Amino acid sequence: MNAVKSPYLSMIAKKRPWQAVPVSKGKLKEGGEDTIYNLLALRHLELPVKDFLEQGLERDLPATPGVVEALRHNQDDEQRHDEALNYVTAAHGTNEKAEKEVANILKAWQEHPAHPILKAAILERSIFFVALPFFRFNGDIGIRTVAADISRDEITHVGVHSLVARELGETAGQSLNKLRRATALWAFDALQANNDKWLNKDFWLRQSDSLFEKGKAEELNDTARSRMPSFFEAANNDLPQYGRA
Repeated sequence: MNAVKSPYLSMIAKKRPWQAVPVSKGKLKEGGEDTIYNLLALRHLELPVKDFLEQGLERDLPATPGVVEALRHNQDDEQRHDEALNYVTAAHGTNEKAEKEVANILKAWQEHPAHPILKAAILERSIFFVALPFFRFNGDIGIRTVAADISRDEITHVGVHSLVARELGETAGQSLNKLRRATALWAFDALQANNDKWLNKDFWLRQSDSLFEKGKAEELNDTARSRMPSFFEAANNDLPQYGRA
């Protein structure tokens, strides 16, 4: 099937292959440390997203060519995202309180009755798309690199999963929005009002709201220009690995 004739195949054809590698521990932005640990705890939702896609594959899907291939491709990405984020926690450690609390968040997402592919789309668009820019503005070299690699995949994921949900006529109701909002509130709970918008709680909550309601966050336009590590300042094991393993 020609990718030009399939929106699903066209989207996955734009992916850039990369490989998860260990990272070293650097300095996090002062004031963002607790939030980074909360967001790292959300890595426990990566493999459940893979499970949501599997559940969706077991149901009726749109007849559009390429949908199964795209969902399978995205499942493979979730495994790599989990691996990459676990490398980050191996370097930085974890926050025991956040690791325990995220189990309740995971349970709520798993038990929510919305269509599993819609749940994946909302999680990625309204939570992961906010977590990743936070990593890029407040993390160290290793975290920023991992966030950039995952972000490229998530752009495709949101496109694919949103299209599947739209073709199936699935829309997010008030209940799913409440769960999304509760997840964002927990993730950014450690932040307060701050003149530095990258450490401002309301700023990040607005981005999650906007991504849920409009599918975009105009205040995050700077994300594309966020500081990324230069090759000369990064340890070899912090550099992205392009090409298939």
